[in-house]
Amino acid sequence: MAKKLYVGGLSYQTTDQSLGAAFAAVGTVVSAIVIKDKFSGQSKGFGFVEMSTDEEASAAIQMWDGKELEGRTVKVNEAKPMEDRPPRRDNFSRGPRSDFGGGRSRY
Repeated sequence: MAKKLYVGGLSYQTTDQSLGAAFAAVGTVVSAIVIKDKFSGQSKGFGFVEMSTDEEASAAIQMWDGKELEGRTVKVNEAKPMEDRPPRRDNFSRGPRSDFGGGRSRY
């Protein structure tokens, strides 16, 4: 069964392809993705690699955790499931001008 790994501390120049190629030295890479900012497209400096077996995932952690990849020391460990987070507060849900204060009405 495939196991997903978290890879932190990546260089901003690291691509999905270069990340996958680095981990392919250990075993079969099912997927490799560098997480990017949705507005700028800039890497956020971390990503995920999915290895085909638990043994390959363990070998990848041993090989890469604390080692240098493209000029940066990376942190590699088993990815944890995403936790449920409370909904984000929307500043516009209380109507216009609700956060400005001021005390007196201008209308």
